[in-house]
Amino acid sequence: MDEKTGTAGRASHRLVFADRQSGSLTGIRDVVSFDENRVILDTDMGLLTIEGSGLHMKRLTLEKGEVDMEGKVDSLSYSSNEGYRKSGESWFARLFR
Repeated sequence: MDEKTGTAGRASHRLVFADRQSGSLTGIRDVVSFDENRVILDTDMGLLTIEGSGLHMKRLTLEKGEVDMEGKVDSLSYSSNEGYRKSGESWFARLFR
C-alpha cells in the first residue's frame, strides 16, 4: 500500500498508539524537547505535546520523519508551531551549543 507523501517526500502525519503504551508517528519535522514525562515534536500539523510516564523514543529517523515510542501516554495535544519555526533553532542545535 502506498502512503501519501508530504513535504520533502516524507509520509503524511499519522499517529498510531496501541493500549496507550507504544506508538508510531510519521510527519515529524523535529524533536523540540523530551524527557520521560513529556515529549514535544514539531509535526507537519503543528507542535504535538505527548504527556505521560516512562516515555522513551525507541527509534527516531528525522530524514523520514518517523518516531517510534513507548511508555504510558496520558495526553496528546496540538498547538501552533509558528513561534518555534521562527526561532529557527532545534533541540539538537541547543544541545550542542
